[in-house]
Amino acid sequence: MDRNARVSHNDTRPVAGAASHYRRSRTGLALAERYGLSIYDAMIASSALHADCDTLWSKDMQDGIVLDGRLRIVNPFRAP
Repeated sequence: MDRNARVSHNDTRPVAGAASHYRRSRTGLALAERYGLSIYDAMIASSALHADCDTLWSKDMQDGIVLDGRLRIVNPFRAP
């Protein structure tokens, strides 16, 4: 890399997808606060919500809870 290289106008654009990542992060933090989820679990749930999923399979989250009225958490190992 040339130390004397100049940054052009085109090199200063926001990274593609940055706004989407920001929205998922804000949603994840809100889910963590509202439902008492760990940040890690809340970010997974947030990504599922933003992908318009209706079911999230997880052995670690509370089985049967519905997040934001749209995403049901299901434990695949729970006996019927």
